[in-house]
Amino acid sequence: MLISRLRLITFDVTGTLLKFRSSPSQQYGEIGAMYGILCDNNTLSANFKAHWRKMTKEHPNFGLHTGLGWERWWNMVVKGTFKDSKYDLDDKKLDAVASHLIEVYKSSACWQPCYGVKDLLSYIRSKGVAMGVISNFDPRLHSILMNMKLRHFFQLVLTSYDVGMEKPDPRIFQEAMFISKLKNLVPEECLHIGDKALLDYSGAKASGWNAVLIDDRQAALIQNKYPDVDPAHVFSSLYDLHKHFVETSNDKISSHTL
Repeated sequence: MLISRLRLITFDVTGTLLKFRSSPSQQYGEIGAMYGILCDNNTLSANFKAHWRKMTKEHPNFGLHTGLGWERWWNMVVKGTFKDSKYDLDDKKLDAVASHLIEVYKSSACWQPCYGVKDLLSYIRSKGVAMGVISNFDPRLHSILMNMKLRHFFQLVLTSYDVGMEKPDPRIFQEAMFISKLKNLVPEECLHIGDKALLDYSGAKASGWNAVLIDDRQAALIQNKYPDVDPAHVFSSLYDLHKHFVETSNDKISSHTL
């Protein structure tokens, strides 16, 4: 995959550009403790996953189309997680916990860059290729990228909530091409990079784009689960993808901090 043939490269966020500093259950437990709510982390973890799945099924895209709205969506996830972990909790106190968590997840207190992010973004920018973000996320993503000092790398940031559709819907990839304002851009000149085979890799490929999957599992395991994924387009980290771009472009590796 030659970077010289690409005009637009987009990234997923969670698990691709950024990762959690600590698990949601640990973060929930720490914030809950600040309000006098003490819960077992394992119980919080199980309940968080259950409520995430429930809310995603009943109110997809953070409640956009069911009228719930993303803030109330998250409020219900937080309150449900704690209520199923500990009985007789005060609703007002849980509202305060939910508001605190909604705010803190905008900050670098909860996020850190994945391995190789800034070097890869700097390299792509040096090649004159436009970059963007396509993520199934709520509107806080704009603040998160600013707070993580990554927003300036991207010409466009599309969240599923803002555009009204989620990956792997081809329309979100088409919207990215339109918003990029790159003249005569065609899908074959676009690349999407993400860590979810069905949402990121398959979604991009179905839209005619190039796709890269970031996954540190063995190639055989990935192929068994996702036979449509080309092993040549799977990289264990953004560092390895950066290395691939440099090597296939005949650049000097030492000049790109690898």
